[in-house]
Amino acid sequence: MKFLCQIWFDTEKSKLVPQTEWDALTQECIISDNRWRESGHLLVALALHDPSTAITVRLRNGEAFATDGPFAEIKEHLGGFLLIEAETIEEARTIVSSFPILKYCSIEVRPTYSIEDGK
Repeated sequence: MKFLCQIWFDTEKSKLVPQTEWDALTQECIISDNRWRESGHLLVALALHDPSTAITVRLRNGEAFATDGPFAEIKEHLGGFLLIEAETIEEARTIVSSFPILKYCSIEVRPTYSIEDGK
């Protein structure tokens, strides 16, 4: 079973972390990600740029249009995501609990399904 793991940062608190600390954490995450990739559990791991670099696409009157960034002021922002393979949500939780980034964020673990078969 596949699980989408969304990495949520407290926007204000994450700004207070020194760059040297982020750099060290990045190296820890690379090592952790490689270990889980080798075991076959980690399928995709990507970080996201700051929300200010985003656009939001919506359909209005049958036409797609884009606006800068998210509309709402948010206390947390999505900083990245992982797609993992696990037998159960409990196994997914165990895997996610070992990620070094967890010291700085919360990680939402959500089961996925194929819209073609509804499972």
